[in-house]
Amino acid sequence: MSSRRTERLLNLVICLAATRRWLTKEQIRSAVPQYADGDTAEAFDRMFERDKEDLRDLGIPVVTGTDERWFDDEPGYRIDRDDYALPPIELDAQELAVVGLASRVWQQAGLAGPAARALTKLTALGVDTDDAGAGLEPRIRTPEPAFGPLYAATRDRQAVTFSYRKPNGDLAVREVEPWAVASRNGRWYLIGNDRGRGAARVFRLSRIESDVKRRGRAGAYGVPESLDAQSMIGKHVPPVDDRVATVLLRTGRGAGLRRQVVACAPSAQRPGWDELQIRIGDAGMLAQSLAGLGPDAIALEPADLRGEVVRRLKGALATQAELVAPDVTITPEETIDVVPHP
Repeated sequence: MSSRRTERLLNLVICLAATRRWLTKEQIRSAVPQYADGDTAEAFDRMFERDKEDLRDLGIPVVTGTDERWFDDEPGYRIDRDDYALPPIELDAQELAVVGLASRVWQQAGLAGPAARALTKLTALGVDTDDAGAGLEPRIRTPEPAFGPLYAATRDRQAVTFSYRKPNGDLAVREVEPWAVASRNGRWYLIGNDRGRGAARVFRLSRIESDVKRRGRAGAYGVPESLDAQSMIGKHVPPVDDRVATVLLRTGRGAGLRRQVVACAPSAQRPGWDELQIRIGDAGMLAQSLAGLGPDAIALEPADLRGEVVRRLKGALATQAELVAPDVTITPEETIDVVPHP
């Protein structure tokens, strides 16, 4: 089913469920944006009849009736709420915990734009709407700029291309059929078919360094029924690093990082600094956090963590220098001063 048709059916459900009155075809046509864009009344009639039957096939009770008992008035339509409503649900403590975790994904209760416009038009037509049964708009918050385009492409089953930085630092252009976008240990991943390699692959969203561009038509491929996104991610995600890192942090800085400490004490060698013991967990994410604090954080050990922080700081300085003076080349030896020394 295309995304446009899905959106039209969703708006039709919202329209018919938002009131207890019978809605005429003309009222429905005015309220649902995709119907209002139709060219002729005949085209609308055909589309509405198909949509009405599709909803019934999905188990949504679209019923026909009229408010006039004594006259042969034009029939109206609505959704029978008694048949459409869910039965009483009882959840135990564990199930409630799962619902609580899931609710964090739904950041805002309300309708999406087209659905909100449909309710506004119904109100303008003199129809009393019931906002309590309106709907929900999911909001998933993530700092990854590629998340939104990839999520939409996954929904529409449309291939994408993007520049991807490999673990060794090289850039490569990938053309992928997105299957799913999933999170693991605070990071987001794309799972899909890499057309260049002809095989399923996992991509970390934080390594996508270009805009995500769509290719081809929507609905051009299918998703394997046996897809287990978390299992695939697990094969590519390194195990949790149980080592403890030693970090110097300027007093009063890095509040977020301080929540992860195992131990903390004022530094004997550096007044105004604290010496922190932090369980690494994910070395890449910790290095990113330390590099983001700039001169307020110093990674002492282990050596590989310190090296990763140095690499990120050098890369940031080189990028900044290129933006300010594109014709000036900075060598690795000249960038070493960006790393504060204990």
